[in-house]
Amino acid sequence: MNRSRTEPRRIAAARALLGWSEGDLAAAAGLDEGAVKDAEGPGTPSAGSAERILGALEKAGIVFLDEDGNGPGVRLAGPLARAEGLRPDQLNASNDE
Repeated sequence: MNRSRTEPRRIAAARALLGWSEGDLAAAAGLDEGAVKDAEGPGTPSAGSAERILGALEKAGIVFLDEDGNGPGVRLAGPLARAEGLRPDQLNASNDE
């Protein structure tokens, strides 16, 4: 397993790109929220938990980018980046979460 893919900031960034809570990621990975908190925080997830978390993120459309001189990163894959969410002109008090 590539340890840089399990860097806490990258997992949190991937989850944020999807608009997922820790609970959403935990459910998608078949884990409890504690495993996600460990993966994103000072704890250390087990190798199995890390693989399940990464698998769930990748299945949801996250691409883990390798170091390119500016640091590693994450992005949404292709069409998914535009498929969900509201455009800024659609935001109003009735759909504010």
